[in-house]
Amino acid sequence: MTEQILIGGNGAEQVLLSAKTANRHGMIAGATGTGKTVTLQVLAEGFSRIGVPVFMADVKGDLSGLASAGSNNERIQARLAQIGIDQFQGQANPVLFWDLFRRLGHPVRTTVSDMGPLLLSNLLELNDTQTGVLYSAFAVADDQGLLLLDLKDLRSMLNWLGENARSLSTQYGNISAASVGAIQRRLLVLEEQGAEHFFGEPELNLNDLMITDFSGRGVISILDVTDLMHKSPRLYATFLLWLLSELFESLPEVGDPDKPKLVLFFDEAHLLFDRAPRALLDKIEQVVRLIRSKGVGVFFISQSPLDIPADILGQLGARVQHALRAFTPQDQKAVRSVAQNFRANPKLSTEEVITQLGTGEALVSVLDEKGAPSVVQRVLVRPPESRIGPLSEAERAEVLNRSPLKGRYAQDLDRESAYEMLQKRAEGELAAASQRQVEEAEAKARQQQQRQSQRSSGREGLGEAIVKSAARSISSTIGRQIANKIVRGILGSILR
Repeated sequence: MTEQILIGGNGAEQVLLSAKTANRHGMIAGATGTGKTVTLQVLAEGFSRIGVPVFMADVKGDLSGLASAGSNNERIQARLAQIGIDQFQGQANPVLFWDLFRRLGHPVRTTVSDMGPLLLSNLLELNDTQTGVLYSAFAVADDQGLLLLDLKDLRSMLNWLGENARSLSTQYGNISAASVGAIQRRLLVLEEQGAEHFFGEPELNLNDLMITDFSGRGVISILDVTDLMHKSPRLYATFLLWLLSELFESLPEVGDPDKPKLVLFFDEAHLLFDRAPRALLDKIEQVVRLIRSKGVGVFFISQSPLDIPADILGQLGARVQHALRAFTPQDQKAVRSVAQNFRANPKLSTEEVITQLGTGEALVSVLDEKGAPSVVQRVLVRPPESRIGPLSEAERAEVLNRSPLKGRYAQDLDRESAYEMLQKRAEGELAAASQRQVEEAEAKARQQQQRQSQRSSGREGLGEAIVKSAARSISSTIGRQIANKIVRGILGSILR
């Protein structure tokens, strides 16, 4: 029999989410303060109870209560009676805490190479020309065997790219100094936002997000992003997209399992799509469509379903819609659009009910066993069995201390990569240049010595030549005198 998760009920009927259809994705929407966080908590502990690991981002800092048992009171008892729940017992869930800034959980890292130029250019908000230069940097690094692990590797790669732009332009296209400089400035901004903590090693092992405890319950991984949302919401969104793409690329095909391998909850989902280029939106749509065959379900949480692109919204099977406000004509138009996304229920007017829902109430539609959406139902969301609200610092520290991953990601690794390799290359080139200068200086010294030697030997040859010339001159003069005397003597004898 297929396992199911109770979302809520209205006394006459309960709404159950089938684990078999959970990889068809879903969404939780509603205005601030309408109960989205509690619904998220209920679904997370429901998946954990049936042995499905969960990953979620804690935007407001109040999801850590999943690690502690909830309490019962009269208000909860009244809601249980309205929904028709007979048994209720507060209980804790197995939880792992994660934190990009390494303060409130295990560190989360990935490498620059694994992030890739598409996501990185979106994170840095580069234009088309700058994005092309970034792609060239990755291509050169791959061709020359230079590992891009952290931000200092990427900076070194860009510096080297700029210095050798002329020789690289034939193979990798034009690499302008202005584009390289612009990327470097964006990297400095990213570092000021704390991104240097995210890029490096040891990188996150995705298998650590898909574990169960000794009793078979799925472990709930909670990523604290309270600081990150203030410093760099774009880095938060890029991390979620990276996680989604990494799971898609690494997990094998499993078809339609009886329950998912992993369920992801992406809060503040509109950040994933804000100002994203068309190429990235196409990639997200493709991954969301295909990752269900890898046994992964994705639930988007946002204030309005209209925050999600239509092509992706159409792929979300389970929908929990909390109250929306309609104060302006634009709000009223949004309410009508949202109401049209549900399968109509003749017993209620979806458009009217959306604005009348109280806190903890929702309009819910799920997929049946055949994959068809059920008619929309107005329900009270069931109370969670874990604590509503955050843990204390001492309680969180205790959970971290007994974590099965304690110490696994604590120590930074800094193996030889592009930064060190380019530094060695530069040192080698400098040493070679120094050696050439020494050799050239020695060659010049030898040439000068040879010229001086030649000048010296040239002066000695001239002196000898003068002596020899003088001797020849003297010899010639004496010879002529003797010859003349002999001739005169002979002629004189004849004449006489």
